[in-house]
Amino acid sequence: MLLGLLFEQIDSQPSAIGDITLRRRRIPALGNRDIHEVKMGEEFLMSSMFVDAEVALADLGLAATPGDGLSVVVGGLGLGYTAVAALKDPRVSELLVVEYLQPVIGWHQQGLVPLGRELTDDERTRYVQGSFFDLAVQAPDQGGFDPQSPGRQFDAILLDIDHSPRALLHDSNASFYTVDSIGHMAGQIRPGGVFAMWSNEGEDAEFMAVLRDVFTDVVCHVVTFFNPFQNRESFNTVYVARKPG
Repeated sequence: MLLGLLFEQIDSQPSAIGDITLRRRRIPALGNRDIHEVKMGEEFLMSSMFVDAEVALADLGLAATPGDGLSVVVGGLGLGYTAVAALKDPRVSELLVVEYLQPVIGWHQQGLVPLGRELTDDERTRYVQGSFFDLAVQAPDQGGFDPQSPGRQFDAILLDIDHSPRALLHDSNASFYTVDSIGHMAGQIRPGGVFAMWSNEGEDAEFMAVLRDVFTDVVCHVVTFFNPFQNRESFNTVYVARKPG
């Protein structure tokens, strides 16, 4: 559906957790640029207007990850900014993108989003359709993030799904932000490897305590960016934690 040059609904499909919609719009006051947005029902999930922290998730997470020939998991595909930022690190040899919603994977494979072709055409990229939270807590003999190689470990896991450890897309996700579940996920990280996570909110003391129970060198980075809608600086946060070893 196209309304002049200012708004286009590119795709809308039902999913297991509600209708998901991809749309593109322009705001004349912000210049001649396309803004891509994803909505779940009436809730905004993401916008290409604000991607600084999504990029920083990859940059900060991988900067803390030692070694070469890195195998990386990105949990949550979205508009692809974290995944593409990860691929810009020449040390990354393999990228698994775990995404629950098949329509979102399809948008990238069909080139309906700006970074879709760049991500899909990179031979290091592989999409895994499934629940990050379910795959994170599987026992090694049951699988894990890589269905082709059950029980394997990765150098880094970068997560951007919920708005924060408290502001969840679905209530069932709450069980992930516990010592037990985070500990299970850490079993899929190599010793010395990194877990990093994006949040829309400030540092969460309770979640920091959970991370410190499982990891070392736990840091919460503040990423600032200009918000033209509010005419002021806004911020997101990125948690980075290292597995002992």
